[in-house]
Amino acid sequence: MPWPRLDDALFARWHRTETPRLDRVLPPLSRAADHGVLWLGVAGVLWASGRPELRRAALRGLGGLALASAATNGPGKWLTARPRPAGDVVTVARRLVRPPRTSSFPSGHSASAAAFATGVALEQPGVAVGVGVLAAGVAASRVHTGAHYPGDVLAGLAVGALATYGLARVWPPRSPADPVERAPAADVPAAPDGSGVAFVVNASAGDGEGEIAAEIRKALPSATVRELGPDEDVPAVLAEEARKARVLGVAGGDGTINAAAAVALEADLPLLVIPGGTLNHFARDLGLSSVEDALEALRTGEAGWVDVGGVEVDGQCQVFLNTASLGGYSEMVRARERMEQRLGKWPAMVVALGRVLRRSDPVELRIDGRDRRVWLLFAGNCVYSPPGSAPSWRDRLDDGLLDVRLVDATQPMARTRLVTAVLTGRLERCPAFEAWTAESLDVEARSGPLRLARDGEVGDPARTFRLGKAGRLRVYRGGSESGLF
Repeated sequence: MPWPRLDDALFARWHRTETPRLDRVLPPLSRAADHGVLWLGVAGVLWASGRPELRRAALRGLGGLALASAATNGPGKWLTARPRPAGDVVTVARRLVRPPRTSSFPSGHSASAAAFATGVALEQPGVAVGVGVLAAGVAASRVHTGAHYPGDVLAGLAVGALATYGLARVWPPRSPADPVERAPAADVPAAPDGSGVAFVVNASAGDGEGEIAAEIRKALPSATVRELGPDEDVPAVLAEEARKARVLGVAGGDGTINAAAAVALEADLPLLVIPGGTLNHFARDLGLSSVEDALEALRTGEAGWVDVGGVEVDGQCQVFLNTASLGGYSEMVRARERMEQRLGKWPAMVVALGRVLRRSDPVELRIDGRDRRVWLLFAGNCVYSPPGSAPSWRDRLDDGLLDVRLVDATQPMARTRLVTAVLTGRLERCPAFEAWTAESLDVEARSGPLRLARDGEVGDPARTFRLGKAGRLRVYRGGSESGLF
């Protein structure tokens, strides 16, 4: 039996079956999923939890949904123009008030549902069970209301899942089973009640810091907790608190944590990082996925040594914990900062990325004595994984190395080839992409002063940069039972 006839037969059989309970549930569910509203609501609930892992799941789900929606409502429907099922076989109780008029193939609702559920599953498989049931209900509702044939729905589900898996090539999720080697243990004080610990909480760095401060005060009554005001000098406050503490704790964005690492390194104090941002790269690599994880590490005195990256600029050493970069990324950060007050951080980042890809110019650098023309120079503090993809996590934080990556601007269509290689998972084979490890890196800006981005913060223009290690720092980490760092 040809596929369209099979689709007709299955659709007709579905609507010959009486299901009064589904008649009450599925049509409202289908309407709730219009324009992705249902999934935006679920993402909002995940975000409101305050848990970093659930926030990542929400972001990954929405990212996959955006790709799937663009694929189905764009080329997917333009290329097929399949008529919708005949409405005369659909009972009044099941019909949508406003039947869709676009092509029936593939189902956009089903694609969005599968994309969002797959994104959540990649980050948090346990949570994905409930989201998956909801997605299955949305997919079934499209046949139940007469909006689509079963084949349209199956195709939509496939497109949605593939879209999110495609996104995972650009932004790989970290599996709980990924092996992470443990650094040598560090001798640090355990502080079950917070005695001797000074926390600095940057309430302007992101969402939820006020709640974090309250949680710290409740769990550690003997700790000092200082919330930064909007006009206070972050390094100065950190240095002031460090002088009267034996442990320095910090909650905030990358810039605040970076500044705390510099102060802790100079004062020879152990550092406790509270995951309070969206992605929390450094905290995740420490095995700290929540405020409670960090406080438990403090109570038990679980800690290790980590490398602190350093950049010598104009005779001064500036530290970084995650990454430092020149070229396109620095431009993107500056563009994002100009727009984030109006648009919000994440929408501003997307707009800034698009602008940089269209308008940025390559930079002339001399790297370890060799003249290069590049779109981007990236240096990671320790080696990032996975290879051949976007840098996402580190298997060690004490390997003494820089992870150096660049995009060569002398290659024809370098940016286009790079984006294509990332999307297809073949980055290591892209001629425009180079990667190596080094203990240090000397960089001179040949085409004029450049701004270096360190952990997402952009510095002042300079001509010479010497990248390496600023030292080693004691940091609290997740316990051995977590299997992390």
